[in-house]
Amino acid sequence: MTNMSFEHVGTALIDHDALPWVPFTPYTPDVHVKLLKADPVRGETITLLKVPTSMQLPRHHHSGTVIVYTIAGAWRYAEHDWIARPGSVVFETAASAHTAVAVDGHGDEVITLNITMGDLLYTDDAGQIIAIENWRTMVDRYLAYCAAQGIEAQDVTSFAG
Repeated sequence: MTNMSFEHVGTALIDHDALPWVPFTPYTPDVHVKLLKADPVRGETITLLKVPTSMQLPRHHHSGTVIVYTIAGAWRYAEHDWIARPGSVVFETAASAHTAVAVDGHGDEVITLNITMGDLLYTDDAGQIIAIENWRTMVDRYLAYCAAQGIEAQDVTSFAG
């Protein structure tokens, strides 16, 4: 019998304190992303997102599903009438598009945990794609930031225990 590679993948703990908050450049230095995990096979990322309460993010379209758990602050989509607060879970269907808006009066920042499948397509007011974000762009941004800051990068794509 052959050893299967899945038999060697152990349960792993991601130490978020060992990972840096990375500015969401080139778009803005005010939004920060902490890349916890990137799965190149499924095109999935697990991130923390930190946004000042005074900010609206660009409209974006999802090619896959997104699950957002709100840790701090409050936010909403300009296209919806609900407000997500700490403990809220938002499930976004594939092929949905919306504009995230931080809600004032709920602290200095919004922090969310995001599980994103596929691409995020950022669009301008005319609906034209101006940027594409996915697991690869997130890993590239993380590695570039670590190199620039002299931080030893961790392999956030690894499934070794």
